[in-house]
Amino acid sequence: QVFFEESGGDLVRPGGSLRLSCLVRGSGFEFNKLAWYRQSPGKRREWIADINMNAVEVNYEPSVKGRFIITRDNDKRTMYLQMNALEPEDTATYYCHADEFWTGSVLLRDIWGQGTPVTVSP
Repeated sequence: QVFFEESGGDLVRPGGSLRLSCLVRGSGFEFNKLAWYRQSPGKRREWIADINMNAVEVNYEPSVKGRFIITRDNDKRTMYLQMNALEPEDTATYYCHADEFWTGSVLLRDIWGQGTPVTVSP
């Protein structure tokens, strides 16, 4: 079994920063591309960034590019999202996700964490 555990969400003022973490419990972290999504109240869940298994390739949704930075530490089995210059529109629950996750013996699909809430408000 593999579990994604997000943390780091908080209430922050506009212009502030937060760092989210996604700890992957179970084996196979280093084999897999991972992503961050977010879902604002009343809106669909949206992809915002992803990172390949060795962090060579990263991609960002245009509204966060230049403000958010996705990284990973394979030794700690943790992915991060550094969020800077936060805006009220960034208020959402943030999730880590894998379309496919190879544990080394089993291929799992469509894995989500429970999410961590971020509120950007004066």
